[in-house]
Amino acid sequence: MTLNERAYSLADEMERRAAALRVAVSKVAGARVIDCGGAVPGSLAAGLAMARVCLADLAEVDLVPCPIPEVGGPAIQVTTDDPIRACLASQYAGMSVTVGSFVAMGSGPLRAIAAREELFQHIPGQEESTVAVGVLETHKHPTEEVIAAIVGKLPPVVEHLTLLVAPTTSLAGTTQIVARSVETALHKLHELKFDVTQVLSGYGVAPLPPVATDVVTAIGRTNDAILYGSQVTLWVRADDERLEQLGPQVPACASRDYGAPFAAIFARYHGDFYKIDPLLFSPAVIELRNLKTGRCHRFGRTEPQLLRQSFGLG
Repeated sequence: MTLNERAYSLADEMERRAAALRVAVSKVAGARVIDCGGAVPGSLAAGLAMARVCLADLAEVDLVPCPIPEVGGPAIQVTTDDPIRACLASQYAGMSVTVGSFVAMGSGPLRAIAAREELFQHIPGQEESTVAVGVLETHKHPTEEVIAAIVGKLPPVVEHLTLLVAPTTSLAGTTQIVARSVETALHKLHELKFDVTQVLSGYGVAPLPPVATDVVTAIGRTNDAILYGSQVTLWVRADDERLEQLGPQVPACASRDYGAPFAAIFARYHGDFYKIDPLLFSPAVIELRNLKTGRCHRFGRTEPQLLRQSFGLG
C-alpha cells in the first residue's frame, strides 16, 4: 500500500466511528472533509487518529504519563520503524495552503504525491496514488475554492481527496501537533546536512499541554511542548565522530532564540514566523543510539519551569 492508501484506510475508519470520535464528515467540491475540532468538540482519540493519518499509519501514537515530574499530566508518545517516510515524506507540514483569507499548513501523505518540496530530492517517499489524504491546521472549514487549490497541486491521477481539519485551539489539533517530536528531530538533522536515511527507527515523547482558547497561546503551548519538553531517541548507523560533532547543534537549546516561551518569541518578532531562528524548531533532548558501534550520544535539556509557566500550571 502507498502512504496515501494507508492513510485513506484510517480516514475510512474515522468516518465509521465519527460519533464516537466526535468528528463530522462532509463533502466539499467532491472531497471528503473530516472536521476534527472546528465546528465539533473532537476528542483525544480524534487527535491520536489525526496524528496516525499524518504519519500514514507508519507509527504508533499513544497517550502516556509525562516523563517530566514537575509538569505531570499526559504526554504523546510516537514510535516508528519507518521514520523517514512516516515523518518527513508524510507528517512534516511542508505544504502551505493560502486562498484569500484562508491560510493553513498542510501535512500528510498527499505531500508525497505533489512532491514539490525540495525535501523530496533527498528522501524516499514520492509516490503515485489515486487517493490523497491531507491534514490542515486551520480554524476555517475549507471552501470549494480551497479544495480546488489543493487539487491543483496534485496530479490528475488522484481521484479521491480526503482532508482532516482542526485548529490548534482544539483537543484534536493540540494532540496531533504535539505528536511531531520525532519529525522535528529528523527535519533538524536534514537541515544540518545529515543523511537522514541513516536513521532506522525513532521514538519521541512530549508533554500534552492544556488546550488554549486563543490562537497565540495555543501555538505557544504546542511549540513549547516540543522545544522545551520533548525527548527523542533515534537509532542510526553512522560514524560516532560525526554524531558527536553534529549532536550539540540538534536540540532547541542550540538556537539563539532559545529560553523564552514561544508566545513571547512570537511577539518579539511581531507575529512573523519567518523572522524566528529556524534552528529553534527542534526537540528539547536528542539521543542518538549508534547501531554500528553501540555508543549513545545525548544532547539538550528540558525546561520544566518554563513549561509550567507556558501551560498555566503556576
